Amino acid sequence: MTQPQDFRSVVAEADAALDQRLSDELDAVNAAATADTPAARELTVRVEDAAGEIAAGVSGWTWGVAAGIGMTWVRDDARGTGLGERLLADFEAEARSRGCTHVFVTSFTFQAPGFYERQGYREIFRWEGVPTPDAADVHLRKELHPS
Repeated sequence: MTQPQDFRSVVAEADAALDQRLSDELDAVNAAATADTPAARELTVRVEDAAGEIAAGVSGWTWGVAAGIGMTWVRDDARGTGLGERLLADFEAEARSRGCTHVFVTSFTFQAPGFYERQGYREIFRWEGVPTPDAADVHLRKELHPS
């Protein structure tokens, strides 16, 4: 029988091969645990300006009845123009079309939790002191009602 002392730890910075292996292994576990649910799918929305440059974007995923937003960004000169609302609306519409009933997102207090709340997201919990003592990691959820 293998014992803990038979293994060694390797601590590093970025490790693309490890990330891929972890993703593959977790995908297999998740697929086995949710055999009747289609696999997770990536979901992205990009908004480009007239020159074809990215002005805003959102990336995330859908899986079963849940959608998650991993990253949202709006270029400085495009903030306050409604692009953020447009990104979320497009993301939510596609999530809804994939059968999702709710969306999750996290936002640090120095980012945009208020923006998400104005779009109908509600705070479900927060981790105080992350990533700095005076900040928090805010977790939000929005119910997607049929359109």
